[in-house]
Amino acid sequence: MIRTSVLERNLLKQLEESITDVTPGVVVRAYQGGRMIADVAAGNTYPYYDLASLTKIIFTTQAMMMAFEDKKWSFESRVRETLSWFPDEETLIVDLLNHSSGMMWWSDLYKQIDLSKSIIQKRTQLQQLLAKSPLQHQEQSVYSDLGFMTLGFILEAFYDRPLTEVWNDVKDKFYLGTTLEFHENNVPKNKVSLYAPTEECPWRKKLVQGEVHDENTWALGGISTHAGLFGSIDDVAWASLTMRSQLMGIARYSIRQKTAMQFAHRSRPEGKGDWALGYMMPTPGSASCGAYFSLNSIGHTGFTGTSSWYDPKMDMNIIILSNRVLYGRDLKLFQQLRPQIHNWVVEGFRRSGV
Repeated sequence: MIRTSVLERNLLKQLEESITDVTPGVVVRAYQGGRMIADVAAGNTYPYYDLASLTKIIFTTQAMMMAFEDKKWSFESRVRETLSWFPDEETLIVDLLNHSSGMMWWSDLYKQIDLSKSIIQKRTQLQQLLAKSPLQHQEQSVYSDLGFMTLGFILEAFYDRPLTEVWNDVKDKFYLGTTLEFHENNVPKNKVSLYAPTEECPWRKKLVQGEVHDENTWALGGISTHAGLFGSIDDVAWASLTMRSQLMGIARYSIRQKTAMQFAHRSRPEGKGDWALGYMMPTPGSASCGAYFSLNSIGHTGFTGTSSWYDPKMDMNIIILSNRVLYGRDLKLFQQLRPQIHNWVVEGFRRSGV
């Protein structure tokens, strides 16, 4: 018989009472000091989830740190030095990572991509679209999927390899043994029933399950630097603990502590955007990681209802996976529940006196 802690029992009760009409189900995993303190699932849950924008920190940010250590770029490097087609001469690579480039936050590129083409041909079309994308420089960071798509071309240029092969290198270095994966050509790796369904898509005219929810990634063949990864709670927990190990200088197999700390440091002035390099940082008063995580915390959220946060002050990781978009992408109730889940974990941990 599996024994559960008081924290887990209370958390499960709180989740069961709160998810009705918010999300079909939710999986929560928490660690303190690298030790698991909660592992709870409520409602209808699945082995694998569409991780959405967690792709940005699990793949892209790690790949950019790898390239940084390989001396492919510096914090002063301009995008145009690597991508001659980029529409602005002064934009820095760090501007893409901290969302201050002025690139549009989103565009329905999927309507302009020829779905009959190969993945490589689709990426050529994407490059042409990004080259024509307008930039609007402003003091405030504007979260941009297009900026992270551009980072994909930078990585391909750095390593002279297709994005799929860059991902394979990252997985081998950071996540060997996990089931983190892209679904190339939108073909699931396992039985479709093992994946949390996301949404009845009006464009694709079907329930999306085992295929990426993000339309742009789907149109590109399931692989991108802004979305597309699938994985389990174990997988995302491993990625989160890897991030912790890097910051603590105990990740012998990956990134140096100095590099990890440089990427995890606030990159935008307060009031101009709560971003490190590739990582979200808490917005005071409205942080998705709740009221207790320190302002030095790093993480990210995913549109499908996922998140991964780490607070170095409490030495606490909290990972949440859900498929909240099954109830409709415009339903905003999960945005209220997510920080509350973080609060429940922290409060339960403190009451436990462990």
